[in-house]
Amino acid sequence: MRKFFALFAIVGATAFVCFAGSTRTWTQSDYADFEKGNIKSLSMRSDGRLSVAPKLTERFDSSSSYLWAMAQDSSGTIYAGGGPGAKLFRIAKSGGKTVAEFDALEIHAIAINAKDEVFVGTSPDGKVYKVDAAGKFSVFYDPKQKYIWGMTFGPQGDLFVATGDHGEIHRVTPKGAGGVFFKADETHARSLVFDAQGNLIVGTEPGGLVMRINSKGEGFVLYQMAKREVTAVAVAPDGSIYAASAGSQSAAPVSLPPPAPAAPPAGPVMLTPTPAKPAADAPASASPGPRASAFSGGADVFRIHPGGYPEKIWTSAKDAVYAIAFDADGKPLLGTGNRGTLYRIDSPSMYTALLSAPTNQITALFTGRDGAILAATSNIGKIFSIGPGFEPEGSIESDVFDAGGFAQWGRLSFDGQPNGGRIEARARSGNLDRPQKNWSAWSQPVTQMAGDRLSVPPARFLQWKATLKPSAGGATPDLDSVDAAYLARNVAPRVEQIEATPANFRFPASIGLLPAAASLTLPPIGKHAANSSGDRLELGTPTMSAAKGWIGARWLAVDENGDTLSYTLQIRGVNEKEWKPLKEKLREHYFSFDSTVFPDGEYRLRVIASDSPSNTPPETLTGELVSATVLIDNTPPVISAFAASGDTVKWKAADALNLIRKAEYSVDGGDWTIVNPITGLSDSLALDYELKLPGIVKGEHAIAVRVTDEYDNAAVAKTLLK
Repeated sequence: MRKFFALFAIVGATAFVCFAGSTRTWTQSDYADFEKGNIKSLSMRSDGRLSVAPKLTERFDSSSSYLWAMAQDSSGTIYAGGGPGAKLFRIAKSGGKTVAEFDALEIHAIAINAKDEVFVGTSPDGKVYKVDAAGKFSVFYDPKQKYIWGMTFGPQGDLFVATGDHGEIHRVTPKGAGGVFFKADETHARSLVFDAQGNLIVGTEPGGLVMRINSKGEGFVLYQMAKREVTAVAVAPDGSIYAASAGSQSAAPVSLPPPAPAAPPAGPVMLTPTPAKPAADAPASASPGPRASAFSGGADVFRIHPGGYPEKIWTSAKDAVYAIAFDADGKPLLGTGNRGTLYRIDSPSMYTALLSAPTNQITALFTGRDGAILAATSNIGKIFSIGPGFEPEGSIESDVFDAGGFAQWGRLSFDGQPNGGRIEARARSGNLDRPQKNWSAWSQPVTQMAGDRLSVPPARFLQWKATLKPSAGGATPDLDSVDAAYLARNVAPRVEQIEATPANFRFPASIGLLPAAASLTLPPIGKHAANSSGDRLELGTPTMSAAKGWIGARWLAVDENGDTLSYTLQIRGVNEKEWKPLKEKLREHYFSFDSTVFPDGEYRLRVIASDSPSNTPPETLTGELVSATVLIDNTPPVISAFAASGDTVKWKAADALNLIRKAEYSVDGGDWTIVNPITGLSDSLALDYELKLPGIVKGEHAIAVRVTDEYDNAAVAKTLLK
């Protein structure tokens, strides 16, 4: 995949404007990138390849909310039904119309035999009706079941009926005589189809079973899905069985009252029948109302190979699969909701979102007698034909890219294969986070993969649009990626905080090389620090080691461009005029130094942050911050008026810069013992001490006192007590 980078000047600018020196590229090349855009009449493969979608032609609008079942007779006439309101529609080449209406809530199954006789299964209190050419109908078979989920004719001309709520398969002779052919240990037989050997393949609910039933009515479980409801089964030309399932196994059955027949429900819905009076044992998906939880847990599609090996080939957390069919190459097609997407399974690791219908669900699919793929949809109930050939063109408008600041836009390029067709790419820019009329106009089209420089004005946001047109011979171009080069305007870095580190500790010159000693680990400076994008992160510093006389600082700096920064650390006494360098070209955000080379006193530190590592010298910018007062104190306190008499020892302690932190005494070389000042509080630069030694044995004794300030500078005085 080719990428193109460009350095460029500002078009139409009368004055030079500094931009960050590193040209960057916004690239979109995978499924997740393109899925964020607005796609029209394009297919999208799971690896991110875009192509023109198959032609989608509306054949019939039923004005019903749902169409769940569809079949075709030998003349090519289509029959479809759904609900609410169990109407049967007949769609010929000249148009469609209502041919029959039953006293039921919905139609979920239609089957046509070799004589072109039409049979319709209704729910609830399901019955099978036979409908003649004039639309007259009569009860053909009553399975005495609540639901009829599916029907198909067997090799011998018998009609097989999948039912619920007792999970029975009924076999009905051409004369309407029938009974239970197989009873699953499941509540519902949800889907069924015959294989080439005359075995019936059945999907169930709530166990999620895929079963094979032979001509003797003997059942065998081929696979138990992880989902509770097998919504569709199909047999491929090579004998493989494809099964789709949905709904979490832990989900409790859900039912809602039926919607009013006069108006379709708003928003996404789950499409399987709802009883007139909801039953407690209805399947989890038995609700046409807006019940996303009805299919909680996502959807899976498995291929059961002719040898019996099951293989997961597709899964989705967003889509539910309602129908499976096969294209001319034998590849599985999945009709899904609630985004109306038709998927094609290209391989166990690759799929293509072929198209999105202008409805919420694709609920039935089959290959027509002329080879065309026919689809029934819901919300609203329509019939579409898919192909042959492609749409006249397809397009995608990308999501909006945020450069993070004012930016100049350079070369727009793309990668793909025209295949005799045409690919055009355009872009527009703006300073609002969504395209509006006050964005720039679309640029002139880029038609060569090498791309061209954009004529859009500098701005913070960019959006591109690609249009694909098939060749005259009907081949679709392929688009794999789109690149837009940009140069963000350089923004000076900011030093946001400087913190002096504790005295008498130093940072390691190289972590881990200093000998073990007393150590100090500091918490992160501030609440957050910055990453390369200017966002804030926790930023720690290495463990400090004890080092008398050393002091240091650490700081927090950010750069909106994400530039690499280097730092200069300087020092100046509070009464001095000039800054003295401590360290230049620092990459770390911390530094320590030997303070004993400076006179005691108050100082300030200055940190200068530079983005020079990421920019050319003319474009380099800096930011700086001066710290609060930092104290350097390497001089111990002064002990005066030190005298001993009898059992009493007195002395004074004073420090020029720091509070006296503690005082200690030792008798005859013994352990140091803390002694408080006369006031009881160590809270001053000067303190008086009086030490009583009652019970001390008469004679000469060596008395030592030690006074320490807050910077661990200590003074010792000694005397002889007689």
